Amino acid sequence: MTHASERTQARETAVYTHGHHESVLRSHTWRTAANSAAYLLGELRPGLDVLDVGCGPGTITADLAALVAPGRVTAVDSAEDVLGKARAAARERGLENVEFAVADVHALDFPDDSFDVVHAHQVLQHVGDPVRALREMRRVCRPGGIVAARDSDYGAFTWYPERSALDGWMDLYHRVARANGGEPDAGRRLFAWAREAGFADVAASGSVWTFAGPEERAWWSGLWADRTTGSSYADLAVEGGHATRAELAEVAAAWREWGTQEDAWFMVPHGEVLCRVP
Repeated sequence: MTHASERTQARETAVYTHGHHESVLRSHTWRTAANSAAYLLGELRPGLDVLDVGCGPGTITADLAALVAPGRVTAVDSAEDVLGKARAAARERGLENVEFAVADVHALDFPDDSFDVVHAHQVLQHVGDPVRALREMRRVCRPGGIVAARDSDYGAFTWYPERSALDGWMDLYHRVARANGGEPDAGRRLFAWAREAGFADVAASGSVWTFAGPEERAWWSGLWADRTTGSSYADLAVEGGHATRAELAEVAAAWREWGTQEDAWFMVPHGEVLCRVP
């Protein structure tokens, strides 16, 4: 058993690279259980209690709550401001089985064995100690329950047509994210992290988001163009000496140009793990 004093020492050391700029939330609110947690859905049934770690604006949370009702969903995030949007998403759908709280995944303020399912989507790539986070997620999960995590893998992103400026964007993103204490290529590491965290029964899988066609490529390229110049990521890139504002503007222009190409196609691969708690 991990004592509260020990958990308190494990505070998050990473800085959340993206922040909650409109361009970031534009992406996050697109996410659903169907397009972002399909690997988990077969484990869900009415009556289960779920902890959704790093819930963001709560669109996945709301889907999970609908699937497990009358079970309860507790949704937590490190940022209080985004929880307001998550609460609104639950209200709009008339969900009464969801509650929200600020929390640090390294030191969850819940007793041992509190939930049947503990879920984290696109979280472990941004934390200071993903193995410690998985151990904490395991601690609050009941025996026989599931700890589920899904993270993208930036180094495996693929796109067409090729653009040297987008290659530069990828290099820049890796440098900024790692300087902030995160690991942008988390997807490929989830299985290893889960095993290091002590899980013996781990089902590892992968899935992708694909963006093609006029609306999808305009949406994807536009949000990344805006994120590159207007979000916390842009500020961190400049403040950390990784790029100038002028260089970020050039990257944003390259994103917009790429998005005008009729054959443009972009794939975002993810790693996934379902970890059974003994």
